Amino acid sequence: MKGANGAVLAIHSVQRYKGGVVTVRGEMRNDGKQALNTDHWTGGNDLSLKNGYSSSGASLADLKGKKRYYPLRDTQGHCLCTQFHPVFQPGDRAPVFVQFPAPPEGTTEVDFAMPTFDTIPVKITVAQ
Repeated sequence: MKGANGAVLAIHSVQRYKGGVVTVRGEMRNDGKQALNTDHWTGGNDLSLKNGYSSSGASLADLKGKKRYYPLRDTQGHCLCTQFHPVFQPGDRAPVFVQFPAPPEGTTEVDFAMPTFDTIPVKITVAQ
């Protein structure tokens, strides 16, 4: 996925786990020539207030089921997702993960979205 100002998010896996969780894993990198402010990736929602610089703005959309899924939270209200430094310098790389409630069992493809990035379709595989 290409984002603003040289940000790149490579999705490595989207896996369904027993217990009704889907985990998206990948790598964020700054291929640009300027520092990136990571607060844009929070999406500016209420979840971002507790999670600061994170991937809490990510979502999955099941277009067939007409439902959108947002990152899971722990009992303290914190996102089950990657926390970033406030500034992402040129050449920086960081692993990314976000956990979501799983769509119904028959759903094998969803759209993954992250603020400032293009939305892409991803396939859900079953974790072994």
